[in-house]
Amino acid sequence: MDSQDTQVLAAARRWRAEGQPLALITVARTWGSAPRPPGAWMVLRGDGVVQGSVSGGCIEADLIDRITQGGLLDPQGQPHPFVLEYGVTREEAQRYGLPCGGTMQLVVEPAPDLASLDALAHQISAGVRVRRSVQIGQPGAVLTPAGNAVEAAFAWDGQTLHTVHGPRWRLLIIGAGQISSYLAPIAQALDYQVYVCDPRIEYTQEWQAPGVTLLTCMPDDAVLELRPDPHTAIVALTHDPKLDDMALLEALKSPAFYVGALGSTLNSQRRRERLLEYFDLSAEQVARLHGPVGLRLGSRTPPEIAVAIAAEMVGVRNGGAGVLAP
Repeated sequence: MDSQDTQVLAAARRWRAEGQPLALITVARTWGSAPRPPGAWMVLRGDGVVQGSVSGGCIEADLIDRITQGGLLDPQGQPHPFVLEYGVTREEAQRYGLPCGGTMQLVVEPAPDLASLDALAHQISAGVRVRRSVQIGQPGAVLTPAGNAVEAAFAWDGQTLHTVHGPRWRLLIIGAGQISSYLAPIAQALDYQVYVCDPRIEYTQEWQAPGVTLLTCMPDDAVLELRPDPHTAIVALTHDPKLDDMALLEALKSPAFYVGALGSTLNSQRRRERLLEYFDLSAEQVARLHGPVGLRLGSRTPPEIAVAIAAEMVGVRNGGAGVLAP
């Protein structure tokens, strides 16, 4: 599974390499209700083929009409980024499916530079977060290191668009088991840089997950090495207290926004008691533990459990409680 950024970027690179005409389109600003947030992007080929999205579909239909008629491509061969607005009038908002009078501003880049797209893809694949800057009326894009500040991921002043690409969040999974093999690609699609830690050679010898960093150190060392911040999640999935508890000991002291552990309700309660009795953890720190891990979806199979964990992480990350009734 790829994140939306990766899918759009891969299509843009492939089409540019083939010599296809195309436009890269980014949501720059919205007013009122809008289907897609600022920073959402899509690539549109000259024959109308689409990857990604900027709305619920109606705006895409208009963009397809425009590009197939040559309206988004500069006929002089000197393409420059420009701005398109939708929903300026009530009639237009209704036509394009923008509820509550919403308005959307798009930055359109005809024929983005292939070398720049390749450089962006290379840095993303290396786990680097990249800030991409595009100026209206000026060809090309400037790439600079973005660091780990999620808050600075997007900026638009009407003339220069800054977007950040690459993993914005980090997930450390303890255990290279079957659940982890499903959770890792789901998390990657949610813009996590994923690490899997397991010191057991019986599990790591056959572990395969493209783009995932495999750590074979002890779990507590992995947590300390990662230096969790408020954009980090840590999930213990070995079901072995000798490994899971070691990770939780350090994870619950950290500012990680989400810490979870696999286990039944009874085992989770026993784990909390054990962490309070034998480890240097406060009741407040132990209360941060999500266990049993994941939303209560009645999950039983490894992929179902992985979905439940990812769903709870999304809820917590977005400020929700992340818990549903059984």
